[in-house]
Amino acid sequence: MSLETDLKDRLNPEQYRAVTAIEGPVLIIAGAGSGKTRVITYRIANMLDKGIPQSQILALTFTNKAAKEMEDRVKELTGKKLQNLTVSTFHAFGVRILRQEICRLGWREHFSIYDETDKKALIKETARELQFSADAMDLYKVSALFSDIKTGRKGWNSQSDMYRQLYEEYQAGLKLYNAVDFDDLITLPIRIFMEHPDALASYKNHFRYIMVDEFQDTSHQQYELLRLLADRNVAVVGDDDQSIYSWRGADYQNIISFEKDFPGVQEIRLEQNYRSTGTILAAANGVIKHNSNRKDKELWSGNGSGKPIEVYAPENEAAEASFIAEGILGISAEEKRSYDEFGVLIRANTQSRAIEEAFLENNIPYTMSGGTSFFERKEIKDIISYLRVIANHDDDINLLRIINTPRRGIGRAAIESLNSVAGTLGVSLWEAMQAVFSAQPEECPVSEKTKADFLSFASVIENAKGMLSGKGLGKKVRALVEEINYFDYLIGENPKSEKAARFKYMNIESLIKSMEQWENNPNYEDTSLYAYLNRITLLSRDDMDDEQDKGKVNLMTVHASKGLEFPVVFIAGAEEGLMPHAHAVEEGGDAAVEEERRLFYVAVTRARDRLLISSCLHRRRMNTTAECQPSRFLDEIPPNLVEYHEPSKEVNAEAAHELLQNMLKNMAKPRVPKM
Repeated sequence: MSLETDLKDRLNPEQYRAVTAIEGPVLIIAGAGSGKTRVITYRIANMLDKGIPQSQILALTFTNKAAKEMEDRVKELTGKKLQNLTVSTFHAFGVRILRQEICRLGWREHFSIYDETDKKALIKETARELQFSADAMDLYKVSALFSDIKTGRKGWNSQSDMYRQLYEEYQAGLKLYNAVDFDDLITLPIRIFMEHPDALASYKNHFRYIMVDEFQDTSHQQYELLRLLADRNVAVVGDDDQSIYSWRGADYQNIISFEKDFPGVQEIRLEQNYRSTGTILAAANGVIKHNSNRKDKELWSGNGSGKPIEVYAPENEAAEASFIAEGILGISAEEKRSYDEFGVLIRANTQSRAIEEAFLENNIPYTMSGGTSFFERKEIKDIISYLRVIANHDDDINLLRIINTPRRGIGRAAIESLNSVAGTLGVSLWEAMQAVFSAQPEECPVSEKTKADFLSFASVIENAKGMLSGKGLGKKVRALVEEINYFDYLIGENPKSEKAARFKYMNIESLIKSMEQWENNPNYEDTSLYAYLNRITLLSRDDMDDEQDKGKVNLMTVHASKGLEFPVVFIAGAEEGLMPHAHAVEEGGDAAVEEERRLFYVAVTRARDRLLISSCLHRRRMNTTAECQPSRFLDEIPPNLVEYHEPSKEVNAEAAHELLQNMLKNMAKPRVPKM
């Protein structure tokens, strides 16, 4: 069967239009569950079938998991290896550009990419040098401010101006240590393209056909990078109704900018939903139509109307948690569903405790997304820091982490002396160490013992240079871990529990095994240390292998649920103050309420077959119990779609109707803001 025949058989008319519209700018508005991934993969397969070289195609998305799924599905469709096709996240693509071009901006090759932990450590160290008071240093807020400044979301003003020098010194520190932060992965490629037209021309000539998935989640910088790169053959796929990331710079108004910047754009709307029942979609449509600033669309389904949406008003969060646990046990038994077919969605992480306790009490296995990342564990960070310093000796942040880990006699005074030499010479700590080694005894700023301790550390790093090239990275890392006696260090750090030390050591063994699997995977041509460090820096929590979570209930924030779907969904805490969230409404006004409504819409459209929503009458806040009002979004669901649900005892139809009417009356009462 030809691909052309296959397309007509497998796609609805709108999907077919989106797949076959290859030339010129195309805006594909893809509603929730409308087969977006299928459209993108078939579109790429169709381009290849039409003779477009794979090297000329660039597909950009937001998570490594989404990129891998897209690439795998195209390979499956075409039956080809497609080694020259570029399917990437925005940030990974930014790294690719910087690896080739960053020297134009004064950085050296093999730079480090600082994650949020490294970034905060550099801000803290820079603030200490500038003698900032501890009161002025809310690291989370300062880090967020620097991100906003760098990406152009905010400018300096009277309130933030006190941090301007700190920001400038932080930037200088990044360059000194030959490092970039996460924001630089987008802003620096833009700078390269703006300042070096020849570099831009080379990339424009290389990538003739560009596609962007989840376009509503692009930031101003990501859109600017796209605008610079794209000529005419650019297709963007998104849904303004699912734009829920403004707090990290996403702006669904980029859809409007796209229509202005690429004249003659062809707009295609995908409105047939393949995921949810008609009732769930009617509820979602009823809610989202209350937003004014959106592309008008009406999702519809051929899956039948399905069960009504069930709304429950438990007394408090403990009763809510019991309702959810009992509901999962009941539906699981009644409909013979496995636990991983259930999604429990919360607006804030603080809601999870009561629900987790109820799951434990009822022996319900669950996974909570958003926990500590594997790569954030101390023992893993320690080993990764060694690898970063081996790859980039000038990475001061990671060097400071490991110079005395495990302990080798290098104390605070020795590090301060080294800092002083680095400051005087204007060099990194590694280069300062080399200066100490070559200093005459009478001029040396540290004792002979400290000098010997520095030499011991430097020799570990120098002896590991073999990691930079060749095969066997995992084997070399295992040898390094043994050389530094890291297990003995763990025993010393956990004197009361050898079991805890062994568990941490097993985590390191897991790291090495995953490294060996990666380097033995034929899909990865470059298995150097640099390639490995790039890969793990760009991995986000939602990209980790989820095999271990099979057979468990999925407890997660609504933000984390985007892109996922479950046969049965519970939405917990549908109350004013949580949905919409009080902080968002206070700080952002009407625009924030519209984003919160989009968030609720995303929650509703995660459900395939059944949707159960709880809205507590009372909820504990700090040390008091507050009365709650049902979320205004519940009031926006057409009443004929809703059925009141009482899990703990039988309720006849008349009583259920009365309970629902009372609840809806409560919703209709004017809301008095809490003082």
